Amino acid sequence: MGKENNLQGLTSKEVKDRVEKGLVNTQEKSASRTTKDILIENIFTLFNLLNLLIAIALAFVHAWSNLLFMAIIIMNVLIGIIQELKAKKMVDDLSILVTPKAMVLRDGRVQEIIADEIVLDDIMVLKQGQQISCDASLVEGSLEVNESLLTGESDAIQKEIGDEVLSGSYVVAGQAYVKVNHVGKDNYANKLADQASTWKPVNSQLLNSMKKVTRFTCFLIIPLGILLFIEAFLMRDEGLYQSVVSSSAALLGMLPKGLVLLMSISLAAGIVRLGKKKILVQRLYALETLSHVDVLCLDKTGTLTTGKMKVDHVVELNTVSKEDADHIASYLHHSTDSNATFEAMAQYFKAEDIYTPTKKIPFSSERKWSAISFDGVTYVVGAPERLCQRVPDQAQQEMKKGNRVIVIGKTTAKVSVDQNLPKIDALYLVVIQDVLRENCQDTIQRFHKEGVQIKIISGDHVDAVSALAKQAGVIDAHKVVDLSQYDDTADYGKLAEENVVFGRVSPQQKKWLVKGLQSRNHQVAMTGDGVNDILALREADCSIAIAQGNDAVKQISEIVLLDSSFKNLSDVLFEGRRVVNNITRVAGVFFIKTIYSVLLSVICVLSIFGGADFSFGFPFIPIQITLIDAAIEAWPSFVTMMEPNHHPVPKDFLPVVLKKALPFALMILVYICGIHFFTEETINTQTIMYYGIVYISMLAVVKSCIPMNPLRLFVSSTMVIGFTFGVLIFKNLFHLAFTGWFVIGMMILYLVIILLLAKVKTKSNS
Repeated sequence: MGKENNLQGLTSKEVKDRVEKGLVNTQEKSASRTTKDILIENIFTLFNLLNLLIAIALAFVHAWSNLLFMAIIIMNVLIGIIQELKAKKMVDDLSILVTPKAMVLRDGRVQEIIADEIVLDDIMVLKQGQQISCDASLVEGSLEVNESLLTGESDAIQKEIGDEVLSGSYVVAGQAYVKVNHVGKDNYANKLADQASTWKPVNSQLLNSMKKVTRFTCFLIIPLGILLFIEAFLMRDEGLYQSVVSSSAALLGMLPKGLVLLMSISLAAGIVRLGKKKILVQRLYALETLSHVDVLCLDKTGTLTTGKMKVDHVVELNTVSKEDADHIASYLHHSTDSNATFEAMAQYFKAEDIYTPTKKIPFSSERKWSAISFDGVTYVVGAPERLCQRVPDQAQQEMKKGNRVIVIGKTTAKVSVDQNLPKIDALYLVVIQDVLRENCQDTIQRFHKEGVQIKIISGDHVDAVSALAKQAGVIDAHKVVDLSQYDDTADYGKLAEENVVFGRVSPQQKKWLVKGLQSRNHQVAMTGDGVNDILALREADCSIAIAQGNDAVKQISEIVLLDSSFKNLSDVLFEGRRVVNNITRVAGVFFIKTIYSVLLSVICVLSIFGGADFSFGFPFIPIQITLIDAAIEAWPSFVTMMEPNHHPVPKDFLPVVLKKALPFALMILVYICGIHFFTEETINTQTIMYYGIVYISMLAVVKSCIPMNPLRLFVSSTMVIGFTFGVLIFKNLFHLAFTGWFVIGMMILYLVIILLLAKVKTKSNS
């Protein structure tokens, strides 16, 4: 293929004509959500609707001061929108660097364009590793195509002239010219629900937990609100104003509204932080998934190593004639294999167009060999164990050093993709070197230190992979297995659990190893850069692509290392842990108010049946709940959400945070009920109850800040001081009967407790 073909492609005029008619492959998609989506998802939420209905009820009775919570809701929405738009801009800017490209034949020459600029009837040039952007028909050459991202079937499919290739599939082997049949929304992949070629269900504990809480509160909030109003208005004759105000306060207390905002802002901020390190996060909740990862599967070539191959030396296994040397030079000139190994050999052997091939079989990761025929003789390049009946001693020695070894041989027998290789006369043993990435050892050590297991998976010989794993400092690198000895009936869960280094792994086996680890309750991240990694990347809980890899890998991965820097890989994991750990640490404080508000509302409703002596109305008003939202929940949480925290995260978010919140919520409930049922009700009763829930809630915040550090000391202190001066200055606004020395005394007591905790922490660190 090349200049000798008669294809000319479209002319510039024909391209312009098709663009004007809209016959262009423009895709309305981005790695980030659209601005419209961000606005809708931040404004039109169920929580915001419930808050709006409460505000309308309060406005109806002219309880204007109690509407202050809406200012906080609006501010929260604006902060959420601004933060997510900032993250969107970062993601969009970085996404340009991984925008899929396409090679097209126009005006008689091959040009590189953005895939979105392909027009109908364009002639595309497809090579190994490319994801196919448009449905097309082969007009010259041949391909092996994997359609697993569309159909789920992982076997490579041979495509010859006249066959159709589908958008969303990718080229496993070969090179061909294809004519575009469909563009844009008419493409096969675009007709699949939610872009089947790139879509993957979101599995987020944070998201799922908030959905459960939302469903639960929505199930309770409307009937409880109605019953609380009836109890106050009809049973206790409190009047319309007071009945609406007390009922609204109870409903506001049930909504952990700040927690939803905290989650979205924390994740968006994490994306921005990683973006500054040239790490593109293509899915918002990928950060959370990363936080749970306990096994990291690394491909060797291009991930653990630089992928920049160089022929170190060549061993002549048999006498090589001048004719053989010329055929090998012609082989490398006409080969359609564009990986780093063949490029290194082409440079070393000085590829030259001397002989014209009669048949080509491109290299594939499944076969581990390729072949080109020249008038009765076929030259084969591939793995030593595939071409030789016995692997040469020199090859074994080189592989134990971590080098890649390739055999070049020839045969006069027929060679076919669907048959075993005939006897091959080995000519050359090619020793190729690939070096470890910079800071590879340090990065591996960081993962081991944080309790993340490392698995090295490669298609190379097991000795070469094991040697490089040892150089990289991978623990238990001696636990190796050659997967060419196993078929699909093997127990891949057991193999993956018991071993660390895997050699001669097929693309399908990579996927089975990932699934095997998941079956053993592991959360698995997978890194890769080539088409042989795609099936495993797709299966992994979190997929990480190296930017220098091919388009197909980058398109289906959730995270892309844009500078291909291995040392940044640990930053990805730790950023996810930081976000989820900080959310988990403070989430319990948000749920305290939800739990005691629900339980207290139920008690208030049930008190109807106890008669007038036991009748119990919700004791607080909305503006008092708003002060708790701002000073005790929002301020400490949002200021400390960017703290470093790399510890392993708990697996069950909701049970963990509810367990943290429940003791404090029950303490508040007992305290309020005790005051109501066992003390004489006076004008100060409600104030005493309010201070009680405030200081117990503050105690929960202080506990969440242990162990203390300068930031947590600052946040805890300013929370106490800010609340104290707020109620001293605006006592009437918050409808509190008294403040004075009691509040100041509590402030001093809490500050002493906080300082003692900080002092204890300082001593423990010294």
